[in-house]
Amino acid sequence: MALLSHYYFSFAGRMKTFEELRIIFFGTPDFAVASLNALVNAGAKIVTVVTAPDKPAGRGMQLQASAVKQYAESKGLPLLQPEKMKDSAFLETLRQLGADLQVVVAFRMMPEVVWNMPPMGTINVHGSLLPQYRGAAPINWAIINGETETGVTTFKLKHEIDTGDILLQQKVPILPKDNAGTLHDKLMYAGAELLVKTVKGLAAGILNEVPQDVNPRKEIKNAPKIFKDGLQIDWEKTSAEINNFIRGMSPYPTACTVLGGKTVKIYRAHYQPEHHSLQPGAYDTDHDTYLRFVAKDGWVYIDELQQEGKKRLDVKSFLNGFRG
Repeated sequence: MALLSHYYFSFAGRMKTFEELRIIFFGTPDFAVASLNALVNAGAKIVTVVTAPDKPAGRGMQLQASAVKQYAESKGLPLLQPEKMKDSAFLETLRQLGADLQVVVAFRMMPEVVWNMPPMGTINVHGSLLPQYRGAAPINWAIINGETETGVTTFKLKHEIDTGDILLQQKVPILPKDNAGTLHDKLMYAGAELLVKTVKGLAAGILNEVPQDVNPRKEIKNAPKIFKDGLQIDWEKTSAEINNFIRGMSPYPTACTVLGGKTVKIYRAHYQPEHHSLQPGAYDTDHDTYLRFVAKDGWVYIDELQQEGKKRLDVKSFLNGFRG
C-alpha cells in the first residue's frame, strides 16, 4: 500500500515551503551538477554540498576537483569533502547543519548514519526506471541490452542499494543512434527536472511513496559496474548485439578488439546481417572506405576507432595509415 508522504515541520507555526527546506546535496560528477544547478535555480536552500576529495588526474597527476566542487565554488556554496563518511567530525558537522532533507546524485555508498539523519530522509536520482537496472551502470546496460526506453527515478534511500520506495519517474526514449554519452546527457537533464519536482512535492506533502514492484514473474535486469576485463567485443554474438555493445560503451569505457596485433577502441559502428560461413572475428577492408568484422550473423562496419597510442579517427582517416 502506498504511503502518503506528509512532513510537518515547525516553522513559525506552519509547514516549511520548498524555499525554506534546509537541503544537503551529495554528488561528484557532471551528472550531479545538473541536479544541483536545477535546485539552485529553483530557489532551494542548499546549506552545504558534499563531494569527493580532490584526486590526482591527467598526465601530470595534478590534484583535480570534482565537477560538483567546481560548480559549488562558482556559486559560493558551502562545501565538505570528507575522506570517510563515518568520520566523527563530519557527522557532527552534518548534525549541526540541521538539514530537513538530503539529496544524493551520483555519489558513493552512504552509511545509514548519514542517509537516515534528516527528518525527511535522503532521496536519490537514479538513471533508470527502477526496479530495472539497479546498480552502478544503468545507462550503459540499457543500451547494451537493446532497450528502446529507459528513464529516471527519484526514490528514498534504504539499506539495499537502489531498492527504496519510489517517489517519481520519468520515461526517456533510447533512439537507434544514441550511445552512452548522448543518453547520459538526456537522463542528466531529465533527472534534474524530476528532482526539483520531487522536492517540491515532498515539501507540499503531495507525493506517494510507492514500494518497488518486484514481480517474480518479470525479469529484473541489473546494471553492475563495468570493469576493464569486460570491454572486449565478443564477435560470436549477433551483429545487432555487437552494435548495441559498442553504443553502450561509447564514449566511455569504450568497447575494444584486437586489429593487426594491437588493441583498438571502437566508438561507432553500423551493422548488416548477412548469411555467411566465415569465422567470427575475422576482418575485411578495402584499405580506403571500409573496415568490417565478421559477426555471428553478418558484418559490423566500423565508423570511428582509436588505435592504442594514437588519435581517435573516422574509419577513412584510420585506413590511410593502416597497414594490417
